[in-house]
Amino acid sequence: MAIKRDTLDQLLDGRDPKEVFNKDGLFDELKKALAERVLNAEIDDHLDGEAAEGRKNHRNGYSSKKVITETSKLDIRVPRDREGTFDPKLIARYQRRFPGFDEKIVSMYARGMTVREIQGHLLEIYGLEVSPDLISTVTDAVLETVGEWQNRPLEASYPLVFFDALRVKIRDEGLVRNKAVYIALGVQADGTKDILGLWIENTEGAKFWLRVMNELKNRGVNDVLIAIVDGLKGFPEAINAVFPQTIVQTCIVHLIRHSMDFASWKDRKVLAGALKAIYRANVRAGAIIPH
Repeated sequence: MAIKRDTLDQLLDGRDPKEVFNKDGLFDELKKALAERVLNAEIDDHLDGEAAEGRKNHRNGYSSKKVITETSKLDIRVPRDREGTFDPKLIARYQRRFPGFDEKIVSMYARGMTVREIQGHLLEIYGLEVSPDLISTVTDAVLETVGEWQNRPLEASYPLVFFDALRVKIRDEGLVRNKAVYIALGVQADGTKDILGLWIENTEGAKFWLRVMNELKNRGVNDVLIAIVDGLKGFPEAINAVFPQTIVQTCIVHLIRHSMDFASWKDRKVLAGALKAIYRANVRAGAIIPH
């Protein structure tokens, strides 16, 4: 399915939270969208260069190409030109593997990335064989796509919003570091899922999440019925400062993990199974710990 520039957020509809980052899930479609946007910026730069030299050339549709990243195979639409002189740099004509692409893409979608950091990612992807003008052209295209996605209007109300973090490797000042990319995943009234935003932050705290809540409010969210969080101190207060009627619930996974702290190592497997039965029970009477 072709991905239009102004409708990238349509990719976010109808997603199961458990499958967002699975094979062929939302993450793969985000990678595909940004890769195709970069390739289109490349061919625009190529055609502009030929026009400046007095040569007539123009676009000539797309060809399909499968590219292997760390987690999946992507079916990429590669733009073509009439004269056949366009040779993509992002994914060369005979290139099939694209290592190191996943963490760069998710970090570019996350808030906190400066123009310089995005340029740094693109330089790592391209190497040092391309001109500064091409990097600038591609950076502008990436910023436009990412900016549209980050600032798109949101629904007025979400029955559920999950707040959590992903760990990705990001090159920072010449060193590869593990950084947290924080995510807000909303569930709409009809059951469809929507990633409300991604943010990079050095430390997770109540002030950071208060800023996130205000951003969601400014983008159109008026009410969150239930917020699912990881138990961070001050997190419920940050949510209720902006959404005072929201019920804050600790994620079941984190509840089970916290309960494990009170059990010896040899008892944890049995205890985890018992706790799962409790949390999965439909009614209070069904929450019986098996003997």
